[in-house]
Amino acid sequence: MNATSTPFSLRYAWARGLFERGDHLAAAAAFAELLAEVESAESAAAAESAAADEADGEQPVLHSTTDLRTYLARAYFHSAQFGRAEEVVRGLIEESPTDGYAHLLLGRTLQRAGRHAEAARPLALAEILGDYERPKAYGGPDE
Repeated sequence: MNATSTPFSLRYAWARGLFERGDHLAAAAAFAELLAEVESAESAAAAESAAADEADGEQPVLHSTTDLRTYLARAYFHSAQFGRAEEVVRGLIEESPTDGYAHLLLGRTLQRAGRHAEAARPLALAEILGDYERPKAYGGPDE
């Protein structure tokens, strides 16, 4: 798809469709392209508004890219690009430390990368935050 002539929302829906179909490698590339586009547009807008804001003393309004970055991290995870998934998820956690799903995704990424000891902390945080229940085989709570 041509980024200059196709609306962002259509390209976002296309990337999600790739993800939902299981083409995680292509979805990761599509989401990465969309994120790069959004971040470059935000930095250009921030530079423009920074000069104007200095005059009025206002702070620029930041728009979230959380959903886009979550999809990107999940696509990286499912396409076994664990280093990239970890980098994106750590950024999500830095911005929102109470996001239990981000901690779960980090823990699962570390597990799949064979870093089980490192995965324990984010999985414990995900469990505390309510987005993960440890399997009984691993000493989870009895119900």
